[in-house]
Amino acid sequence: MAHSRARRRIVAAALPLAVIAAMAGLPGTANALSTDVVISGVYGGGGNSGAVFKNDYIELANLSDNPVSVAGWSVQYASAAGVVFQTTALSGSIPAHGKYLVQQAQGAGGTVALPTPDATGTIPMSGTSGVVALSTSTVPLAGCGTACSTAPNVKDLIGYGATANVETLAAPGLSNTTADARSGAMIDTDNNAADFSSGVPKATNTAGTTVSAGDDPGDPGDPTPGPIRIHDIQGAGRISPIVGQNVTNVPGIVTAVRVTGSARGYWIQDPTVDADPLTSEGVFVFTGTTTPAVAIGDSVVASGRITEFRPATGSQSLTEIGGTVKTIKVSGGNALPTPVPVAFPDAYTKTGSLEAQPLEPNSYVLDWLEVHEGMRVTVAQDTRLVSPVNTEFAELWVTLKPNQNPTPRGGTVYKSYDDQNSGRLMILALNGAPAANVGSTLAAGTAGVVDYQSFGGYVVLATQLGTITEGGLKKQKVLPPKKAGDLSVATYNVENLAFTNPASKFAKLAQAVVTNLGSPDILALEEIQDNNGATNDGTVVADQTIAKFVAAIQAAGGPAYDSRSINPNNGTDGGEPGGNIRQVFLFNPARTTFVDRPGGDANTAVSVVRARPTSNQVSLSVSPGRIDPGSDAWGSSRKPLVGEFLFDGNKQLFVVANHFNSKGGDYPLSAAVQPPVRTSEVQRQKQATEVNEFIQDLSVKSAGRARAIVLGDLNDYQFSPSIQTLTGNGTVLKTLIDTLPADQRYSYVFDGNSQVLDHIAISPAIKGYSYGIVHINAEFSDQASDHDPQIVRILTGCDTDPLPTRCLPGSPVVDQ
Repeated sequence: MAHSRARRRIVAAALPLAVIAAMAGLPGTANALSTDVVISGVYGGGGNSGAVFKNDYIELANLSDNPVSVAGWSVQYASAAGVVFQTTALSGSIPAHGKYLVQQAQGAGGTVALPTPDATGTIPMSGTSGVVALSTSTVPLAGCGTACSTAPNVKDLIGYGATANVETLAAPGLSNTTADARSGAMIDTDNNAADFSSGVPKATNTAGTTVSAGDDPGDPGDPTPGPIRIHDIQGAGRISPIVGQNVTNVPGIVTAVRVTGSARGYWIQDPTVDADPLTSEGVFVFTGTTTPAVAIGDSVVASGRITEFRPATGSQSLTEIGGTVKTIKVSGGNALPTPVPVAFPDAYTKTGSLEAQPLEPNSYVLDWLEVHEGMRVTVAQDTRLVSPVNTEFAELWVTLKPNQNPTPRGGTVYKSYDDQNSGRLMILALNGAPAANVGSTLAAGTAGVVDYQSFGGYVVLATQLGTITEGGLKKQKVLPPKKAGDLSVATYNVENLAFTNPASKFAKLAQAVVTNLGSPDILALEEIQDNNGATNDGTVVADQTIAKFVAAIQAAGGPAYDSRSINPNNGTDGGEPGGNIRQVFLFNPARTTFVDRPGGDANTAVSVVRARPTSNQVSLSVSPGRIDPGSDAWGSSRKPLVGEFLFDGNKQLFVVANHFNSKGGDYPLSAAVQPPVRTSEVQRQKQATEVNEFIQDLSVKSAGRARAIVLGDLNDYQFSPSIQTLTGNGTVLKTLIDTLPADQRYSYVFDGNSQVLDHIAISPAIKGYSYGIVHINAEFSDQASDHDPQIVRILTGCDTDPLPTRCLPGSPVVDQ
């Protein structure tokens, strides 16, 4: 699996973040955007006049899926103008998605004790302005002036109130009755003003015990609308002109409600619009884990702090009313504002920092969506599904431009970085969606609010979904070979297949191998997990997983495959933690012979060996083997598996099975800076270079006679620099995806784009071949994997010059 919902992949341009920031005129960032432990709250009014809590506190949060040890770390405090930091040492660990409480100095007042602290200090923190740093060392910060956020060992930093020692801009100042808490989903953007909101002090420890200082002061029952309207909050740009300010009694009609998860809340829209077409009349009111007590059609007034929530690094932000939210219901059963028909312009987006440029909704899709953020919209025409319905999350993608890069099977093909397919629209059905495949029809009438989230960027959260009519898409099968001597070689990413998976998954994958792929002679598998799957206990062997799959293939009527693979070192090859994914060769011993050469293991590099110094006869030093596993190109990533085979009268064939570095960490298509950053591409370029050099060595030592197939999940597009590096721009290897018509070049569907991640490439010594992609997964709701397999046949009797007619490229291998 390259990217399911849990591993979303994004299209972007490969530029360092600092370069992007400099080009766009953006402020610099701190040492790093923390993706695990962050400062989640600070309070300095403990024991002061009017305070409820007796003590000051600093709260930390672990945003990751695993516990994080903080032994040897410290929290450090300095006054707003000070350069001397006081430290409190930390110990223990923070649970996954848990909190950690550091109690500080006690004042003379207050009536309520904090929850049992996880660490205790004696620092008297300011109740108005100050600086708190989280350091991976206990050495006090010194000499960093007002740039302590970028000092060595600083994990996170918050400057609050009147201080210049901040991440980008200061968080709100504190008081005896207010604390600063990290907003939204607590994503770290290195902007204290955007990341933190002021509200009632509330502290949580590692045991999950939470104590609150009580409700905000004020009259919660006054329904009189305040002076601020939603269009004032949204403004005529992407960032609210009043971000960071508190607003009181903003009126609106509730148009949608989210009642699950940690990002609950509701959307309101003002039925009275202003004269500016660039200002949205809708906004999200964020209530966190609290289920909002409102219903669609309620007229309410909402109070809180205006924040800009970024759901992921590099993404655009969603303007919200957050912080400590108050909602007063005025009436119920009101008519909803009339939805605006979705009408996309031709271009998807402009270049540069979008937040620094004026909105042009008549020219750019992302601008059109931004000016309707939070508002009700409707899809007023019938549309075509360009992704299968993800029934688990009720997600689907449609195209509003049916003639835009269509595939023959109903999708929208992704052809270049310069054309993101501007007709795509993501819909998330709040009341669920039925299973349906690519090419199905969504009838006119879908209506909902425009949201922005990490999965898909802008999305219509549909409170009403049009009827879906299935389009009748069929799964493909491989045609029978024309000659018995033809050798078939396939690649298939089987999406984290583990022995612990249910038998139904093995049976479904096995049936595809036999029925749809025609039991290929050699099958290169990606994402075979160790025997206990995601259990992270040091297990690396996968013999039970492989044996279970081989048995399932036999039960489905396939051959008794043999297998070869190499167990990785524990935790070194990326993928799902504990899974230890690897590539595996399955081969039919009745059709081909695997040449075993001892010595291959996780750390030994395979090399090409000549039989004699002047001979063109070559072999592998070990078989199976791995390409240069010690290279930094393969850090936390799968190492290529190389095997030597014999077929059709002892002809040699070298097969390299790959699973390149995933696109995790790349910015989304809808990123705030365009073109988006492709950070992951740097490692894939190195990996492509390693494989290219191995194939070049094979070619040189064999005088160009070696038959080689390089295949697998390369996690990149046919037009990407990585693939051009791998193939030497076509001089070393030929990518077979490019032999297909342009509208058929895809093996994966992501964000409504049918695109290429999987590849088969061949050396020039392979003359006669037929090739195809077997579409059985990516376009279907009922998936055995999220990838479609590919297959190539090496045609027998094609070693003569000129080639016989049957050996000429173009012979179909897949039933269309």
